[in-house]
Amino acid sequence: MAPSYPSVHGTAATMSGDSDSDNARAPHVVLLSSPGMGHVVPVAELARKLHAEHGFTATVFAYASSDSAAQRDFLASLPPAVGSALLPAVPLDDLVAAGAAIETLLSVEAQRSVQALTALLADIGKANNLVAFVADLFGADTLPAARAAGVPGYLFFPSNLLMLSLMLHLPRLDAEMDGEFRDLPEPVRLPGCVAVPGPEILQPLQDRTSDAYRWMRHHGERYRDADGILVNTFDAIEPGAAAVLRRSEPWRPPVYPVGPVIRRADDGEDATGCMEWLDAQPDRSVLFISFGSGGALPAAQMDELARALELSGQRFLWVVRSPTDRAADPGANYYDGAKSKDYPLQFLPLGFLERTKEVGLVVPSWAPQVRVLGHRATSAMVTHCGWNSVLESVMHGVPLIAWPLYAEQGQNAVMLSEEIKVAMRPKSGGAQGLILGEDIAEVVNDMMNGKDGEAARKKVVELQVAARSGLAPSGISHDSLLEVNHSPESGFC
Repeated sequence: MAPSYPSVHGTAATMSGDSDSDNARAPHVVLLSSPGMGHVVPVAELARKLHAEHGFTATVFAYASSDSAAQRDFLASLPPAVGSALLPAVPLDDLVAAGAAIETLLSVEAQRSVQALTALLADIGKANNLVAFVADLFGADTLPAARAAGVPGYLFFPSNLLMLSLMLHLPRLDAEMDGEFRDLPEPVRLPGCVAVPGPEILQPLQDRTSDAYRWMRHHGERYRDADGILVNTFDAIEPGAAAVLRRSEPWRPPVYPVGPVIRRADDGEDATGCMEWLDAQPDRSVLFISFGSGGALPAAQMDELARALELSGQRFLWVVRSPTDRAADPGANYYDGAKSKDYPLQFLPLGFLERTKEVGLVVPSWAPQVRVLGHRATSAMVTHCGWNSVLESVMHGVPLIAWPLYAEQGQNAVMLSEEIKVAMRPKSGGAQGLILGEDIAEVVNDMMNGKDGEAARKKVVELQVAARSGLAPSGISHDSLLEVNHSPESGFC
């Protein structure tokens, strides 16, 4: 008999046979998230959406390596019909000791979990009306577990169509290219997508001799095994790519833009004091600065950003994390949703907090981002261009200052600033790519008070309206998910 594993959260229907009859009859979907809150949140929110709008019950699986108090608290906030559990831990010490890249760790953890996942799906199928399995972007190698359970296996891609197109075309690009992406004389041009300069292409692809590159190419090949690919984006933000990828092609699975799928705002007590401070600020007056749960600046860049905020004189809310030497370790704390090491405010320039106390608030490590973006006082956001943050900003009509750090953020910044026109981007004028305070202040002032900022704000509000319309009943994203559910070839039902 297949082993049973305890549920972290959810009804008994999640993992055992004592489910009530209503839950047992409802169509049940199992979803698997890669480690990191940036992956867990959209996967779990998709599960919430499937339950709330389409009547499914669900189980969200995460990997043992991603377990944290923040993740447990978030998963516990899901409705009772959406359970969650950790997959059994698999050994990764050999890879850690060898200094493997995060992409390698995530990929091998998925491969080594297939046997346990297959057994779990068999258990869940005995107690529930299991109709589908959904893995995220690093989980293509787990799709055989769906086949063993006799249900369709889908991918949920938490990034955008530009990133998906790159992954789908990567095997072809790899065969045709000489040298590295960063050395290409011409931008990379993918069907329907903005042209991306080689140095801005996905960071793990910048060394074609690395294990990280080989794994990403492997995933690009394995994506073709899926019955369909759900993507956390919407047509209006990527109209050219959507037009191309919505067309049926024999060489790849059907693609369904079903977003934006974003985290819900937490209306609980705000221990950071952000919301109370924002309540005291004028409408549309505050620049929000956050580089995500894994984003950190080198100490010298942190100093320049602080100097820029003083030079600009603008009101600001800055989420500060301890500095990281990105040049030496570009993937440092990439998937770390924990608080910064040490006390991050100690790394700010001497006297900065006192000099800016009348116009700024600095909080260590974390802020309730969705609530901040939805506040009337928030005018714009400085962001690392992680796709979750981009979608949260768009859904609240907040334009962006693009400051990419790692992963696919460089190519996101190109799309946001050059194609969609909802972002502005400071230039790198200092040594070793340092962005100088004067250049940051210029962009900040233009965004807050200039014509370019007003144009970006107008465009992002247009996208906000389109996104919300698409999610409403009979909207294009809503109907895309319905199309998946009722596909005669491989639908959930």
